[in-house]
Amino acid sequence: MTPWIGPFLPLAALIWPLLLGALTAMPPLRPVAVRLLPLAPVPALWLALAGGQGVTAAPDLLLGVTLELDDARRLLLGMTAALWLVAALAAQPMTGRPHTAIFSGFWCLVLAGNLGVFLALDVVTFYVSFAAVSLASWFLIVHERTEKALHAGRVYIVIALAGEVALLVGLIIGADAAQSMAVGEIRAALGAPGSSAVGIALLVLGFGIKAGLVPLHVWLPLAHPAAPVPGSAVLSGAIVKAGLFGLVLFVPEGALGPVLMPLGLVGAFGAALWGLTQANPKAVLAYSTISQMGLMIMLVGAGGAARETVPFFALHHGLAKGALFLLVGVMMAASGRGRRLLCLALAAAVSASVAGLPLTGGALAKAAVKQGLADWSALALSLSSVATSLILIWFLARLWQMQGRDEALWGARFALPAALGVLAVTGPWLLWSAWSGHGPDYLFKADTLIDALWPVAIALPPAAAVLRWRLPQLPPGDLLLILGAWRGRAVRIPAPLSLRADADGALRAARRNSARLEGILIRWRLTGVLIPLLVLLMFALLP
Repeated sequence: MTPWIGPFLPLAALIWPLLLGALTAMPPLRPVAVRLLPLAPVPALWLALAGGQGVTAAPDLLLGVTLELDDARRLLLGMTAALWLVAALAAQPMTGRPHTAIFSGFWCLVLAGNLGVFLALDVVTFYVSFAAVSLASWFLIVHERTEKALHAGRVYIVIALAGEVALLVGLIIGADAAQSMAVGEIRAALGAPGSSAVGIALLVLGFGIKAGLVPLHVWLPLAHPAAPVPGSAVLSGAIVKAGLFGLVLFVPEGALGPVLMPLGLVGAFGAALWGLTQANPKAVLAYSTISQMGLMIMLVGAGGAARETVPFFALHHGLAKGALFLLVGVMMAASGRGRRLLCLALAAAVSASVAGLPLTGGALAKAAVKQGLADWSALALSLSSVATSLILIWFLARLWQMQGRDEALWGARFALPAALGVLAVTGPWLLWSAWSGHGPDYLFKADTLIDALWPVAIALPPAAAVLRWRLPQLPPGDLLLILGAWRGRAVRIPAPLSLRADADGALRAARRNSARLEGILIRWRLTGVLIPLLVLLMFALLP
């Protein structure tokens, strides 16, 4: 291990994006700030590929910064750095557009926080990193400043602030119980007999918001479609993993498992079904992300070997979902039939991997996690592949319906999601033996192949029905729309396969309900009272 890879590189991986972000504020660099973005994740990618396991300490930073690189962190760090690098390259056409200097500066801040979450070994560094991700992401969501983007940003920031309050108090409870700032000791203290269940519940609340845990997910289907395509890619592929990793780090094994598992399964199936009512391909992908995150949250709740393989599952999902979001942007830049077919073919290949088609990266990820699950949980995971296949077939149909216009350097733009797609489909093969304990021959057994194939095959007939008759199209927001309808007291729910006129009526009603509930969420006089009261209540619960 060289000194550059040992003591200094983990710190450089976090500091370097912050320095580049500061440079974007300099007047001479503002017009070309986006050009700097591909440089930001390079030290982190180098660390993931070449760094050795170990701990780096900087006792004079904050209250003492401690960083660690182990197998799980390396996997998530590498996926995150690679995705942010490719997304930054995809953002290059934004050069010269309005507000790109602001976008670039906060892009670097979110990146630094995202990397810090995966490296932090002390609670202060972790919380500062997590807060940077949560709060600075708002600037990525509202960048285009459209009505939808501002609406999504308002809903997001209110929910994110509530999550940060819950997380802060939960971490304080854990640190007080452990009398330590070390992440491992806090987790152990929270899992000790007689420990405060309130602290664990608050941590699940704070991390669950970021991870898209149902019913805390409502910001996600609004934010992902509103952000620019590169922002959507990192939101769905990497940023939501910060909440997932927080659950793995701080929630003791076995704690709230009976809660996390059913909520994860509700998200896995419910989000996939609601996604079938979406017309925007990015909104469909957002609900697909909620569904896949539900599976990973279920694995965290299951504990044991299944929990330990979550980073392997997250690696594949992050790369694949990043590729699919970027492909939406590529399709928007193509009008010729040949280019559109090429884009659709790549999207179909990556979607098949996410669904778990045999011998793809997704099939390997699911095969690895199934080994640690009880029979009913393994069956639920297989059935979720039916829902995943269904929503991704719908995504492909909506992607094909997009109208694009030819733009320069289309081949270079297409190469970026292609690179992520290749990594997503083939990368898990390189890591299979280390994370599963089996050799490659296991993947070619008849039982393994059939187990991966039947859920995808079963999804084809209902997918054909959905494509033929279509469900009513609704705006994103699900629970927000339902709550708004409840407050309105006068919204009729259409039949599942209603006529187009009913669907149009439901769409108009849903929009009214969404606007009504947004008014509730962003009523700052109310929020300004509730958040301080929530803080006081939480501190009153401290032991």
